[in-house]
Amino acid sequence: MSSIKTIGIIGGGQLGKMLAMSAQQMGFRVATLDPSADAPARSVSHTFIQEPFSDKDALIELCEQSDVITYEFENIDGEILNHLTAHYHIPQGAETVLTLQNRTAEKAAIKNSGATVVPYESVQSNKDIESFASTHDYPVIVKTDSGGYDGKGQYFIDSEEALQSVNIPFDDADFIVEKYIDLKAEVSLTVGRNTKGQTVFFPLQENLHIDQILYRTTVPSRFNYQEQASIEAEKIMEALHFVGVFTIEFFIDQNDNLYVNEIAPRPHNSAHHSIESCNYSQFDIHIRAVLGKKLPEIELRTPALMMNLLGKDLTNIGENLYNQDNWHVHVYGKTENKPERKMGHVTVLTQDISRSLHELRPFFKSATDNY
Repeated sequence: MSSIKTIGIIGGGQLGKMLAMSAQQMGFRVATLDPSADAPARSVSHTFIQEPFSDKDALIELCEQSDVITYEFENIDGEILNHLTAHYHIPQGAETVLTLQNRTAEKAAIKNSGATVVPYESVQSNKDIESFASTHDYPVIVKTDSGGYDGKGQYFIDSEEALQSVNIPFDDADFIVEKYIDLKAEVSLTVGRNTKGQTVFFPLQENLHIDQILYRTTVPSRFNYQEQASIEAEKIMEALHFVGVFTIEFFIDQNDNLYVNEIAPRPHNSAHHSIESCNYSQFDIHIRAVLGKKLPEIELRTPALMMNLLGKDLTNIGENLYNQDNWHVHVYGKTENKPERKMGHVTVLTQDISRSLHELRPFFKSATDNY
């Protein structure tokens, strides 16, 4: 490990920024590539390459300047990623991330591992959706096979009439259809796995999404699925080669069944609380994992509530942002404020989640104290 001096990060968003900060705290230099001049990670990187993610020469330049490469997002061009992994030190490899870029491949891999997934099928037309619904009933959710996030490229369809009124662009993209689950809760499990196969688990997180965007996370989850979720994660790790930190999102239905929804092969929004709530953050563990270092056991020091700071919330809070004694505020440094854009997050360490939610409600436009 002494030969590693510079860590290269593909992606300079908020995840790249927090990875860079952890790497620097450990004494490493950081090189980052991102197409945005105002990328959050730029201010905390020793070297910043402003080029598109599709620029093979720029990615090679990043690799040449780095001793090990990681990434903050998974939608990297497959051909380029295969080339890079063949010639440079990228412990996470290409196979897993390329599988997870495609929802059909991802769900097939999860299903083949023995983990439980929501019923799904690939679809090429409204007739395919009707056929699926004839077996699984409405409502259903139609999703793009690749590229969608935060609810983008998704269509909720609760009847045949609704299906006829929606214009799904089958000619422009591939789609899958999933059975809509009547949710009791959404939870996520963040896992760290190093190059030697050692694995550590973060506490199960309970998540609330509003308009398909993660709005808040509470930890520990009220739902006692830590062991079951860990078993499902073990099955998936047997089937897919993971190195670094990754997060598995789960659905819990009204009958208390646990389903794997999707996997993020990188640090995840729902584990941001770990910076304050745990003895090691997800970013610390990720850096250690890709370097092949021993991973410490994760301890939750205190229950926590994490709220995403969307643009509309940041505008609403205004000058009050730094006037709250128990808020741990993280503002990512994005220059353009959009109402639904993730501009930062706030973590509150608390023994009383319901009370803290009630106290937060005046500051967050969409906040709810229902818990």
